[in-house]
Amino acid sequence: MQQPVITDKVNFTIIRYANCWEDAGILLEGLAPLPGSKILSIASAGDNSFSLLTTNPEIVVTIDINRVQLYLVELKKAAIQKLDHDETLQFLGFTGCEKRQEIFQYIKSGMSNEAVNFWNKNAGLINAGAIYSGKFERYFLLFSKKILPLIHLQKTTAKIFTTKTKEEQATFYNETWNTWRWKLLFKIFFSRYVMGRLGRDPVFMKEVSVSVSENIYTKAAAQLKSATAQDNHILRFCLTGNFGNLLPHYLREENFNTIKSNIDLLEIKEGYAQEAVTYYGKFDAMNLSNIFEYMDVKTFTETAEALIKGINKNGKLAYWNLMVHRRISKIFPERVSWQRDNSERLTATDKGFFYNEFIIDKINE
Repeated sequence: MQQPVITDKVNFTIIRYANCWEDAGILLEGLAPLPGSKILSIASAGDNSFSLLTTNPEIVVTIDINRVQLYLVELKKAAIQKLDHDETLQFLGFTGCEKRQEIFQYIKSGMSNEAVNFWNKNAGLINAGAIYSGKFERYFLLFSKKILPLIHLQKTTAKIFTTKTKEEQATFYNETWNTWRWKLLFKIFFSRYVMGRLGRDPVFMKEVSVSVSENIYTKAAAQLKSATAQDNHILRFCLTGNFGNLLPHYLREENFNTIKSNIDLLEIKEGYAQEAVTYYGKFDAMNLSNIFEYMDVKTFTETAEALIKGINKNGKLAYWNLMVHRRISKIFPERVSWQRDNSERLTATDKGFFYNEFIIDKINE
């Protein structure tokens, strides 16, 4: 089954996402795969696929229809394989480094010829730090460097991340942060028009029927009022243009060595999620990112049915809804059960604050 609405109309010759903007913490808790599980994971930037290696699986197949995204996953995988923790942070762009090309020459032997050729042609992306190479990251950087300074001083932004009680955080948001300039410029910048051209892609928003700016503003407000904002690496990047000391799950020191020791269990595959079953057999767990967001109802139904056939009994599927509601257990309730309590609990703690829902479905058959 193909999805020409995506492959024919979206530019897949560029890196669209240099980081995963979905919370690995709730993904791991929601799927809770047993050691030795076979896991399918949408690649995107690879981060959450790496995080799944902390569960000691039999295999993690990371798959994407965008070949260039897989070149990025290869780059990160090679870095984790051959570098220590500090060197990986330096090479990818989390910390400063003056010799990224030298490091690339050292790690590239672990990569495909196609990936090496891509990065040779795009050496500037490596030199600047690969985690800044995506279209979506440039969108956030534009906001943090050009728009937010028109709203708040840098020291005001820094206060979002200082230690405060829940009540103090809410007071700071209501009395200092939520100004008329914030409301106006935030809603303009995160409107359907601007986001579709500078951040995502208009095709990815085809199924969206709600107000994009109002939806994201409301979700951002809830996060900014919460004490959890203080250690949210996703929010930190959105507001400052870097992660600072708030690292994504896969590169936190306590997770890095486990991922490094299991890195050879990560298999990189080009194609649609449902096609992986043909090559690898049935899976025990699936991280499906937010792929259903882009599909019309017919395509979603066909894809969901194919995925159900490709997962073992009691297996779990995890995925996010941003602004388009899709739930497999709603259309196949006799075959799939929505883990409602767990889904709603994890949604409430999601560091990817702009998402409306995190869904965990469990296979009955």
